[in-house]
Amino acid sequence: MRPLLFTNARIIDPGQDWDFLGRLLVENGIIAAVGQSLEVPEDARTIDLKGKWLVPGLIDIHVHLREPGEEYKETIETGTAAAAAGGFTAVACMANTRPVNDSAGITKFILERAREVAKTRVYPIAAVTVGQRGEQLTEFGDLLSAGAVAFSDDGLPLGARMMRHALEYAKSFDALIISHSEELELSEGGLMNEGRISIELGLKGIPAAAEEVAVFRDVTLAGLTGGRLHIAHVSTKGSVEIIRQAKARGIKVTAETAPHYFSITEEAVIGYNTSAKMNPPLRTEADRVAIIEGIRDGTIDVIATDHAPHSTIEKECEFQLAANGIIGLETSVPLSLNLVRSGHISASQLVRCMSSSPSQILGVAGGSLTPGSPADISVIDSDQTFILTLESLHSMSHNSPFLGKELQGRAILTLIDGRPIYDPEGIASPHQDPL
Repeated sequence: MRPLLFTNARIIDPGQDWDFLGRLLVENGIIAAVGQSLEVPEDARTIDLKGKWLVPGLIDIHVHLREPGEEYKETIETGTAAAAAGGFTAVACMANTRPVNDSAGITKFILERAREVAKTRVYPIAAVTVGQRGEQLTEFGDLLSAGAVAFSDDGLPLGARMMRHALEYAKSFDALIISHSEELELSEGGLMNEGRISIELGLKGIPAAAEEVAVFRDVTLAGLTGGRLHIAHVSTKGSVEIIRQAKARGIKVTAETAPHYFSITEEAVIGYNTSAKMNPPLRTEADRVAIIEGIRDGTIDVIATDHAPHSTIEKECEFQLAANGIIGLETSVPLSLNLVRSGHISASQLVRCMSSSPSQILGVAGGSLTPGSPADISVIDSDQTFILTLESLHSMSHNSPFLGKELQGRAILTLIDGRPIYDPEGIASPHQDPL
């Protein structure tokens, strides 16, 4: 590969406290130099980014790729194509495939399939319990050796005793437990957030307490065991406060939320909109504001998509029968950029939540633009507007409440090891003129 020189780039790397207009040189798939004036090889191809953001490749800590077993919803190939189009260079895929990723063989299958077809790096998250049945722990050591990066029974909350055992067992490997914190005795049969709107629609509600009781239990068990805990898809004001207090006490807890929890509320369900049905459900305006504050003050470490593709069969049906979840890989950047445009967080904080922190929490490569690092890079045009349409999606599924909406900001170039994996405008292709 010819060296690539990016000029007039807004270079943002929170780990280095960088946010400046400058240059970045890529040689042989590695970031060779970063600065405002660089020595450049004569054969380098120059790309003028005209002030667009150049950031470490985005990393999504929470996606569902559906392969093996539900390839009619999504595959590793299509899911990672959607990720690349969203500016992501790596995704961590949840274990609730069919069969469940609860053995080294399934983990190895996912990684082998990823080597064959994936557009991005793929990091498997293995199940905590065999078959996600909450009865018997999986073989953490074997799964880690096979390539798993963390453990979660996402979608199926663990009982208290099993959560304690999982945290204790994981501690011996310094492994991460990702918790779907939900008290089923409070949420069972619920279809949306419990409140005025659920009453008006005649739908059984899920109280905020169903999440908050479980979050409190899980962080308490993390404190008891000393294990590493990550709380998935935080949706309520109370959960944010519980996590904030747990961090202040020194408990090893990190947390994520998803763009839909700070972008829309339970009102999106009005009209029985199945594209707004998810678990945990969309909450109130007060919860949305608290989620944003949690991101701003660092209580919430990560913005993840919880990309959950479903077919039309599972979404275009009665609300009571519709599956939970929405796709998110191709809307995460524009929705998250709204936090920067509104002044809630800085550009550097956004990159930390979407790249640096996921890298550190999972213990995987990436999240940095330091010289010597692999050239996993996202270039973002924060001003570009577009309409999200079925035709524009790379995912096989289209279960999104943002379809038909005008969004602002998107990835225009995604590189892994200096090679373009998403380049719709031909920015990094030799036969194209620079921007």
